Amino acid sequence: MKNFLFILSDEHNASITGCYGHPIVKTPNLDRLATGGTRFQSAYCNSPICVPSRTALATGLYPHQTGSWDNATPYTGDPQSWHHVMRDNGVDVTSIGKLHFRGGDDYGFTEELLPLHVVDGKGDLKAIVARQNVNSRKDTSKLAADAGPGESTYQAYDRAIAAQARDWLEARAARGDDRPFTLFVSFVMPHFPLIAPQEYYDLYAGYSLDELSQGLRAAPSDHPTMVQMRAFMDYDRHFDDETRARALRAYFGMVTMLDDLIGTVLKTLEDSPFAQNTGVLYTSDHGDNLGNHGHWGKSVMYDDSAAVPLILAGPGVPQNHVAHTPVSLIDVAPTALEAVGLEAQAATCQGQSLFEIARHALPERAVLVQYHAAGAPTGVFMIRKGDWKYVYFSGAPAQLFNLVDDRDEVRDRSTDPTCAAILADLDGALRSICDPDAVTRQAFEDQQAVIDLNGGPDAIDKTRDIPFTPAPV
Repeated sequence: MKNFLFILSDEHNASITGCYGHPIVKTPNLDRLATGGTRFQSAYCNSPICVPSRTALATGLYPHQTGSWDNATPYTGDPQSWHHVMRDNGVDVTSIGKLHFRGGDDYGFTEELLPLHVVDGKGDLKAIVARQNVNSRKDTSKLAADAGPGESTYQAYDRAIAAQARDWLEARAARGDDRPFTLFVSFVMPHFPLIAPQEYYDLYAGYSLDELSQGLRAAPSDHPTMVQMRAFMDYDRHFDDETRARALRAYFGMVTMLDDLIGTVLKTLEDSPFAQNTGVLYTSDHGDNLGNHGHWGKSVMYDDSAAVPLILAGPGVPQNHVAHTPVSLIDVAPTALEAVGLEAQAATCQGQSLFEIARHALPERAVLVQYHAAGAPTGVFMIRKGDWKYVYFSGAPAQLFNLVDDRDEVRDRSTDPTCAAILADLDGALRSICDPDAVTRQAFEDQQAVIDLNGGPDAIDKTRDIPFTPAPV
């Protein structure tokens, strides 16, 4: 293997994929990729919101190590990324599509095609100002109001990304260019707005709400932090049964459209001379709650939000295999480097190669997810290890869930005396990575510094609202 094709989507709930067991959604290309490779059953982002998740993915470092806390602290090119390491070692590394970095900096790519970066190089400043405000964000009604069939700029953008990736691979093959390469193809669907082209929406028009909402019916939590987060992002109160069904049909439709575009890229690779020596990885930057537990969007530690689909294929990867070892997006960096014959530097990468994890189970491995962004009154940390999920809220009660016995994450076992040893073990795993209370204080300080740098709350309040980053086409 000497080449690497990395395909990323935005806000893809892992359970809304055929190969992850969904009974309705149509994802034949991702399903075929999983059959020809390894599907990771317990894969997570490192922060369930776009910017810090993408910084972790680029650097192989956790958010508390990079200071990328929220959607207003984007990656600047420092610390170095796996893209830098590749380019500096003679690998042609090209990005096509959404990056969501600051923009105008050196991110280590040989070229950036059709890039999407944060608005004005600053991102969503209002979300940091309102971070501890229990009042809702503005325009939370639009998510439900917009849901249904139609066209959005995101779909046009993703079509352009797929076409550019196809053309790039075909042009490279036509030139006879056999230098090692990495092609990073980054789509934006199925990120909201919840709008799908009519042909894709209609694929799911015949299903009832009960059929569409399978696995998405858990009641809201009464945990004080979760109550406050729902008050801040109060999307769910604008939904009724009709709009909920429209939203799910649109989301499913976008997932299927995304799968078709991924199929275009994979078919181009398969028809090229690179097919036999190229590793392929598909994942997403985080998930989407889709109304489960009363939440829409991301930002919480439920698996709908924090888990991601992750499929690895290529030479040497076990086929039709399911890996149960927990993994996360910081594992992408060593994986990408191994694919092109390079080694990750311990100082710049905290993850492990997915090639190795696909071949050898690591039952004691734990992964960390953390959140310090919109709606959260405190730092929130999650550890996944084995069958268990531990959620630590700085200054608030913890939660503990067994994901085998309680897939809906509704039975908190944190006060169960029979789980005391498990709780202590997972808390120890968290503290072996970071001091969560110290990290929370640092996040608050850094965010205040960003607010001050941008003129304070009153000045930021006069800036535009950014419900989602607009596509560049």
